[in-house]
Parts: sequence; C-alpha cells; structure tokens
Amino acid sequence: MWYRSQVVLFFYLSFTAIVGAQTSTTIEANNSTIYITTYGQGDPVLIINGGPGMSSEGFASLASALSEKNTAIIYDQRGTGRSQVVPISSETITMELMVADIEAIRKHFKYDQWVVMGHSFGGMLAAYYTSKHPDRVSGLILSSSGGVDMSLFSDLNITARLSPQKRDSLQYWNRKIAAGDNSYTAQLKRGTFLAPAYLHDTSHVPVIAERLTQGNSQINSLVYQDLRAIDFDCKAQLSEFEKPVLILQGAYDIIPRSIFNSMINVFPNSTSYILKQSSHYGWLEEPTAYVGYLRSFLSSL
Repeated sequence: MWYRSQVVLFFYLSFTAIVGAQTSTTIEANNSTIYITTYGQGDPVLIINGGPGMSSEGFASLASALSEKNTAIIYDQRGTGRSQVVPISSETITMELMVADIEAIRKHFKYDQWVVMGHSFGGMLAAYYTSKHPDRVSGLILSSSGGVDMSLFSDLNITARLSPQKRDSLQYWNRKIAAGDNSYTAQLKRGTFLAPAYLHDTSHVPVIAERLTQGNSQINSLVYQDLRAIDFDCKAQLSEFEKPVLILQGAYDIIPRSIFNSMINVFPNSTSYILKQSSHYGWLEEPTAYVGYLRSFLSSL
C-alpha cells in the first residue's frame, strides 16, 4: 500500500497559473471530447502536462512564455479538465488512446511535424508518442520526466525529503481522506504538507498545495494500471530517434538522477541541463534559466 501511494503521489505534478488564452477549441477524437488551447504564432510545440488526472490549466503561463516565437499548445488529457470521456474505465483510459488523442490534435491543426514537450508523467507520454510517431516529431523536450520505462517506480520516494513532522501531518490527512473526508479543506491540508516534497524554494508551497487539491485519482490509477499492463518501455524505439532532444531536471528533483542519466544514454542526439536551484518545477523556481533553455532549443530547430 505504501509503495502504491508513492506512485499515486508522483503523478500529481504541475503548476497553477491563469493566463489569458489566445484560442480555445474542442475536437472529437476516439470517442472523447478534447479541449485545446493555443497561444501565439510560429512553429508548433505541444506541451503535455503531468498527472495523469490533472488538467492543463497549470501550464498556461509556460505556454504563454513560449508563444513569443512559437504556437504553444496545451490540452486537457481525456477525462480531465474540460475534456470528456464516458465512461471512465480501463477501456477508455489507456496510453494507446492518449497517444491517439495527440495524433488527432496534430491532424486537426494540419501540422506535418511539431515539437513535443512533456513534463513529469507528460514526459512519459511524450516519449511514448514519439516512439509511435517519430516521423511527426521534429524535436522532443523532456522536463523532469518520469523516464522511458518503468524504472522510476522502483526508485521513487517522494516523501523522503519531508521532515518527520510534515510526514506525520501528511499521513494524518491521507487517513482522513481515505476515511471519506473529501472536503476541499482536507485536500488543501494534504497538499500543504506534501508540496514541500516537490520544491526547493518553499515560498511556492501555496501554489503547489492548491494544485494538489485538483486531479482525478481514478484516472491516475487507471493510467498506472495500463503502464504496468503494457510493460511501458520505449528504449529500443527511441534509441533510433536521431532528431534533437532536450532533457531538463532540477538538482533537487523528486525524479531520481538515475532516470535523468538513463534518458541521456537512450537518445543519440540529446542536450541536457540540471537546474541548480530547482526541484520539480524549473519554470517556477528558476524561470529565466528554464525558459531560456527552452527558447534556445526551439530556435535551433
């Protein structure tokens, strides 16, 4: 049970900010409705948020930052935010369908190729999409990614950096929620004691705590179930992907450094950076460096 709770905690990863959208639309794809928001003009870059079970809302500020020279696209994954799928089940929430949704978005906008960026679990989905459609990806960005196989789940210990007091408080609120207290107060208290695990600069705790109140635990569990069922492993396919790859991770990231190193070894044409004052949220804790790396990579393609 403890191990499974670590897996579930890993997936609740992203950052909340509200930024005015340029254009929003919905498309019908694979028996689901997908909600998409685009920012700016220029060569397209798709941003896949973490989770799973979280909306793309937390990536609006990042999309806006990249929109100066690119068309930045975010979307709510099936069953999250304003995207809908009925029913939510093991048959409708799979990695294959999530990849098919991404392809549907590309076809909707009539892009021959695009840059694909994934953060946290989104990095795993971005890698899986790239392994299935390498000819459609002009460049790949992996931000604090969970990796390209299941190795993460044998090494992850999110709460290791929490103080004993915060860990005890987190366990208390986890028990309250497990016993049926699904109130916003309980969720926020849990988020407040969990958020420091994801941060080097704890001044951002309120932002992350609020984000941690959101999410669909059913979708979270179904995606993890599917990852296990398909024995998620993209290494063989991605070792043949010769287009540019950018890999970013925080020096204090919850993602083990071994995952970062293994991704570097998989891709034949990768550039990698460690953000020295960041944990899991580079664009929040070191915005100048983080966005600078992204813009430099995008301009080089």
